[in-house]
Amino acid sequence: MAMEKSRPLWDNPLQFVFACISYAVGLGNVWRFPYLCQMYGGGGFLIPYLIMLIAEGMPLLYLELAVGQRMRQGSIGAWKIISPYLCGVGVASVVVSFFLSMYYNVINAWAFWYLFHSFQDPLPWATCPLNSNRTGYVEECEKTSSTQYFWYRQTLNISPSLEASGSVQWEQALCLTLAWLVVYLCILRGTASTGKVVYVTASLPYCVLIIYLIRGLTLHGAVNGLVYMFTPKLEQLSNPKTWISAATQIFFSLGLGFGSLIAFASYNEPSNNCQRHAIIVSLINSTTSIFASIVTFSIYGFKATFNYESCINKVILLLLNAFDLEEGSLTADNLNEMKDYLMTTYPQEYAQLAPQIKNCSLEAELDTAVQGTGLAFIVYSEAIKNMEVPQLYSVLYFFMLLMLGIGSMLGNTAAILTPLTDSKVIASRFPKEVISGVVCFMNCIIGLIFTMEAGNYWFDIFNDYAATLSLLLIVLVETIAVCYIYGIRRFEKDLYTMIGRKPNWNVAIPSMGCHTGAAGDQGLPRLCPGCDRAAGGSIHHVHTPGSTSDFYKEETEEGTSFNCCMKADSWTWEDLTLVTSDWALLEDSSNHYL
Repeated sequence: MAMEKSRPLWDNPLQFVFACISYAVGLGNVWRFPYLCQMYGGGGFLIPYLIMLIAEGMPLLYLELAVGQRMRQGSIGAWKIISPYLCGVGVASVVVSFFLSMYYNVINAWAFWYLFHSFQDPLPWATCPLNSNRTGYVEECEKTSSTQYFWYRQTLNISPSLEASGSVQWEQALCLTLAWLVVYLCILRGTASTGKVVYVTASLPYCVLIIYLIRGLTLHGAVNGLVYMFTPKLEQLSNPKTWISAATQIFFSLGLGFGSLIAFASYNEPSNNCQRHAIIVSLINSTTSIFASIVTFSIYGFKATFNYESCINKVILLLLNAFDLEEGSLTADNLNEMKDYLMTTYPQEYAQLAPQIKNCSLEAELDTAVQGTGLAFIVYSEAIKNMEVPQLYSVLYFFMLLMLGIGSMLGNTAAILTPLTDSKVIASRFPKEVISGVVCFMNCIIGLIFTMEAGNYWFDIFNDYAATLSLLLIVLVETIAVCYIYGIRRFEKDLYTMIGRKPNWNVAIPSMGCHTGAAGDQGLPRLCPGCDRAAGGSIHHVHTPGSTSDFYKEETEEGTSFNCCMKADSWTWEDLTLVTSDWALLEDSSNHYL
């Protein structure tokens, strides 16, 4: 059709796969999945995770890619084609994507902020700043740590509560503006520009992760982190939260329900093998999560070991000075025995000193669970500052975060822009560049709320509630719509048209009584061999049992017409019912078959 001929396309299938990977592989793979492994059984968490990948992730991803590729529209147009009453599903996806874009790009702003400061020597979060009298360190920093102080005070300048909103931090506002400018330049020309950018945003993070893996495995204590990760705690499998967390991680990591995957797939060639791409993208996404966890836990083990050994050294130094012991008499190996000896020999002195003696534990350090911005901007920064050439690893790390964030933003904005540019009312009045600019400008202005002193509180609220239950409801309605409104057999024929074979669903849905075997064997309408779709894709022939006549549908510019070319005495209502049930011709007249 004319709409399909004029629709932009990806340059090649690989570009589409890179776009999906760039969108799906995001910050959640780096800072959410390792946290879930830490909380729910280490290596044992992989069992429910892989089960949910097969049972939930792949089918839903396949569904969205197939819908987008078949309908050749964004989320609103695609579901409107299936039924006008489902237009709200697409609108809901656009609204959720808009909410996500409002706050998600502020993470890229923070990544820019840290990236700019990574070129300093020493790193600004390596040590606490001096107080106003320059006689010591800032008291607030000494009570916490230099990395926490840099994050909460110098980056966020966080207020005591949500009510104390404070003013906009101009440094963060500039970084947010820069982040939106970069996104706008990436989406300026649609697939023509996005298709080139995704090669970078999808591949560079893997280069950085490989560098970090090599460096991480050579760090002192990295083995402690890896052993902690891969040691399975199978008792967690009986915890329902483990399975729920695995399902939600698969769901949100693949970016289902936002409309981004439908938008990306709508720019595919109609004959693209979306089934193969759904499997590839889901496997790469999950493999990346595991790979990133190995990198994270190697660095996490280094940080935990460093903190544990620092704690031990402080205790040893404290006891040596307090009891005037000979240097070298206290070591990490005999520390517990010496503490028992000193407590027995000098009970009063030891009791006075006891509040200052910390209980150092490597296990406790490894058990400290951190996720989200705390892992990305505090834990990693803490580990980086203790590495050799910290500026290099800091630049690499925050550049990787930036690539992951921008890649996800390309998908989020595509979910918003594709339905808008598909609308004839909007597209006929405004060029694509203007539409993209207005969307980015609106998001940037609204996003300034996250650069205020209370902005981090608003960020947490949006992150927890803006795109959670709503997405589950959207995908639930999508599944019901395809199975029961559009029709699973009709959807099956679409898949056959696109990928050249039908999925074998006889076992999955035997109760539907639909025949998928050799045509005509069971008294069902038989697709005319070679005539299922004519040269122009406009005429479909169906032979009724026991006749040579045709019942066909003709699509013209004026609309769709259905014609019966057979003798009146050979046509029965049973035959008509069979034909119409197969082609779904008795649906509402506002629907049309694509």
